[in-house]
Amino acid sequence: MSPGRGDAVAVWDVGLSDRVHRVEFCHGTTTGKRVVYVNGKQEVLRRDWMFKLVGTETFMVGLSKTRATISIEAASGLAYQYSLLVDGKSLQDFISNRAKTTKTWAVHVDGTDHRIVLEKDTMDIWCNGQKMDSTGEFVDDGTETHFSLGDHSCCIKTSSSGTKRSGMRHTLLLDGHKVPDPPDQRPDRGLN
Repeated sequence: MSPGRGDAVAVWDVGLSDRVHRVEFCHGTTTGKRVVYVNGKQEVLRRDWMFKLVGTETFMVGLSKTRATISIEAASGLAYQYSLLVDGKSLQDFISNRAKTTKTWAVHVDGTDHRIVLEKDTMDIWCNGQKMDSTGEFVDDGTETHFSLGDHSCCIKTSSSGTKRSGMRHTLLLDGHKVPDPPDQRPDRGLN
């Protein structure tokens, strides 16, 4: 949690195509104050002097303006329980759904870390928050989607995994070399 925010009660990380956004919620239980910060500095919601200490607060996150809602519920005594809904789903369900509809790679190129995200339903490609210009083509064993990362050529190859359960396999090539899948997205774990 950020320094100087004594009322900070919850922090969540929300992975979207443009980046992983950190959502921080501050709740003043004596004043009812509610403040939501995104990525440490961007204040997206502020309510001062709320008389009702429980309820919900809704705001938007990311370039895609994804709807997020924080739920504040009384737990026991003067304690409160906080939960985050993203796009109408619990954060856990949202993360699980994103794992099925996107593929993410982390690459280090020319001294810089890059987060590349493929949206499987639209075949849109994002790199560090920027939607990339890309061209797709059909090939014998599936499709290839080409884009550039600086002076480097990239290609995402999409082909059948051979089994209905596993669906399609997505492979990132950087200058013709396969980029390894992150450990939590390896095909043997059921996500690709």
